[in-house]
Order: sequence, then C-alpha cells, then structure tokens
Amino acid sequence: MDSTQGSNGVIYLLLAIILMLISVLCYLVYRLVQSGKAKKNVEEKFDLLEMKVNNLQLETLESKLNPHLFKNILNSIQSHAYQTYFALDKLANVLDYILYESQKKFVSPKEEIQFALNLIEINKIKVSPLFELKVKTRINEGEKLYEQNLLAPLISIDLIENAFKHADLQSADAFISILFEFKDNCFYLTVSNKISEKKALKKERSGIGATTLEQRLKIIYKNQFKLDKFVENDIFVAHLKINLLEYKNQMFTA
Repeated sequence: MDSTQGSNGVIYLLLAIILMLISVLCYLVYRLVQSGKAKKNVEEKFDLLEMKVNNLQLETLESKLNPHLFKNILNSIQSHAYQTYFALDKLANVLDYILYESQKKFVSPKEEIQFALNLIEINKIKVSPLFELKVKTRINEGEKLYEQNLLAPLISIDLIENAFKHADLQSADAFISILFEFKDNCFYLTVSNKISEKKALKKERSGIGATTLEQRLKIIYKNQFKLDKFVENDIFVAHLKINLLEYKNQMFTA
C-alpha cells in the first residue's frame, strides 16, 4: 500500500512539474508574441512620427521652430524604444500640437500647459534619472479664462528649452525647476536652472529663441505681460506673466 501511494505521489509530482513547464512555455510563447506585436507597434508609430517631422513646416513668426530639434529627440527615443514607448505617445501629442494647434492665432492656457508638459516628458529622456527635474502646476481650473483661446501657441517653449540647453547636467547640485500657474486670470511660467560652466553648443538659427519670444509678447500683448530674467548664485531664473483678463478687455475696447 505504501509503495502504491509512493508511486502515485511521484506521478502526481511529475504531472505537476509537467503542467508547470507547459504553463511556463505557454507564458513564454505569449510574451514572445506580445513582444513581436509591441516591436511592430513601436516601429509603425516611429515611422508615422518621422513622417510628421519630415512634413513639419513652421513658416510664421508664431511657429518658427527648428524641426531638427524634434528629429534629434525622435532619434533618442528610437534608441530606447522599449523603455520609452510612453515618450513616443508624448511626442505624437507634441507634433500634433505644433502641426495643427500652432497654426491658430490663440489657444487656451489649458492646451498650452498640456503641450508644455508633454514636451518636458520628452526632454526627460536626455537627462540622467538622478538629475533633479522639478515640474509643478498650480492651476485654478475654475477660472473662466482657463479654457478660452487667449494665449499665443508655443509661448512657453523657448524658456523651457533654454533651461535644458544651458543647465549644468553634471554638477551634483544641478537642477531644472519649472512651475506653471494660472490664477486671477493670469498665466505664469517660472523656469530656473543651475547654469553650466561649459559653453552651450551653437545651434542652427541660435538667435531665434529669446528674441522671437520677446517680439511675440510685445506684438501680441503689448503692456499686458511681464518677462523677467536674472542670474543669482549661478542660477538663471526666467519669469513670465501674461494678464489675459486685461488683454481680453483691451481687445474689446480696441
């Protein structure tokens, strides 16, 4: 009897091991199939985004950006495709915004802030996970102008990209801090970063950033904005305020 029970025990154990191996094999086959699908999905999405970049034409002052920037980002993302599938989706949103929304004269603060947050997520791929990148939003979504089209599209991009361009990415106390605020019907953007001692590489059309931003602000908002830039203890700070309520009132009385 004991011998029979022992034999049955061995058989049950072998069956359990076989079932486990079959389960593992099925799981591995499933993962392999899913991996193949994911790879194909990533490749298709990359091809679509690359086509969008190649078709990118920003001819007016409001949308005069360098498509080379996005090609560099796209190449960075492709080299880490499996780890950065999330970034591909963000890049798709950014490109759609630039291709379509930026052609409008105005967008809502809500749309512009969401675009900027997507752009920041993409830029994260270029910095070390240990780098201190602080992004905060203080938004009063109940304010009536938050979803009204009163903000010039891409108005936030120059200050953000300037921080990534000039930040000291190697220093132990390096950081970039970005704060979006919308309160009292005013749009605020504050960007600060520790300045790198190394000179930033000269880029194509290098003079377009800060000059274009200030030109646009003066042309569109006249005296309804304030842009402050200063350096304190090797930290560069840029603070932009646009009073959208005053601007709207000015439009009605003009």
